[in-house]
Amino acid sequence: MAKKSVFDPQSVHHQFPALRRLHNKKPLIFLDGPGGTQVPERVIRAISTYYRRSNANTHGAFVTTRETDKVMADARAKTATLLGAPGPECISLGQNMTTINYSLARAMSRLLKPGDEVLITQLDHEANRGPWLTLRDFGVKVREVKLLPTGTLDYADFEQKLNENTRLVCMGMSSNAIGTVNDFALVRQMTYKVGAWLLLDAVHYAPHFSIDVQAIGCDFLICSAYKFYGPHVGILYAKSGLLDRLPTDRLRTTDQIAPYSIETGTLNHAAMAGVSAAVDFIASLGSGDRLREKLDDAYAKVSQHEFALASKLYAELKAIKGITVVGQDFSSEKRTPTVSFTVKGKTAEEVCKQLATENICAWDGHFYAVRAIEVLGLLEEGGVTRMGISLYNTEQEIDYVIKAVKKLI
Repeated sequence: MAKKSVFDPQSVHHQFPALRRLHNKKPLIFLDGPGGTQVPERVIRAISTYYRRSNANTHGAFVTTRETDKVMADARAKTATLLGAPGPECISLGQNMTTINYSLARAMSRLLKPGDEVLITQLDHEANRGPWLTLRDFGVKVREVKLLPTGTLDYADFEQKLNENTRLVCMGMSSNAIGTVNDFALVRQMTYKVGAWLLLDAVHYAPHFSIDVQAIGCDFLICSAYKFYGPHVGILYAKSGLLDRLPTDRLRTTDQIAPYSIETGTLNHAAMAGVSAAVDFIASLGSGDRLREKLDDAYAKVSQHEFALASKLYAELKAIKGITVVGQDFSSEKRTPTVSFTVKGKTAEEVCKQLATENICAWDGHFYAVRAIEVLGLLEEGGVTRMGISLYNTEQEIDYVIKAVKKLI
């Protein structure tokens, strides 16, 4: 039997300029990936090359504008492949996920009627709560699914709150705060029964797992390229024909057709070149004849590597007296490599400040998943310390981090 290939993070270290940086003559340990990953050289080069050679607006006759058209077409096509979408016409691009979601909510406010219901969750990032809560101003009933103390959603509560008036369900695929992977396949089946649309937030999921929107059956999916080694760009997948039905805010000059109808103003063309390069970077880590095959293989390898490091980090932290690890354990591989914890007698901010003196980049607070941290009773304590594993992290770094954390006790 052939030996299963294992991803080696050292094989890509040279591709990330930030990983070569020294601070106080020592390397930095980047565990801040859930807030935005580091960027490989090929992405940086794609962005700078665009500015050096092809900087122009779209839809003109001359060479640089035609090159910009190709940059945009490539970004849509490669993102469609990344997400398993049927084609580039399903991919809209924008400033960030939050802005796109507000645009969607604004359009929905003209479509939904008083008495219609939208379901959100207590576990979600505010970017997938706040925009939908604005629908209450239009008479739409917005309900939220409970978060259990275990860090998982209450699916019995989910089922109880879904009814014939539910028009839309908005939920994350995974939690950026505590790493939970939600059972979105189960929720899709629930929403089918009542005829509701399903919108998934894949911002924290997309860096770690392969996505196939057609297999999932979601109606909308949103993610952000800067979480998977690219620039700050928001990405929207909309099922074929759906975006055309939404009365979005748009100028007279914008066609009411997907994917353009929700894209306001001139987009960041250089960043779109970076999005394509980020997809190519991930694909370069896998094997196969086609882009999708390479992406699937890359995600399988990277996920295995990240899971091994995160499960080690979880177990080592859990064994330290005075530390409480928040959320699910790693008994299931359906768990993102994000580990959050509290330290007895110290706030998360104090913990992160101390870790920063050891060149460890970790986040403190609620990470905009403020409702989840509030429900878990951790908001008044300053939230949690969050460490997120990315593909470039190593076992040696985790060993170093554990030693540094032990000094806090």
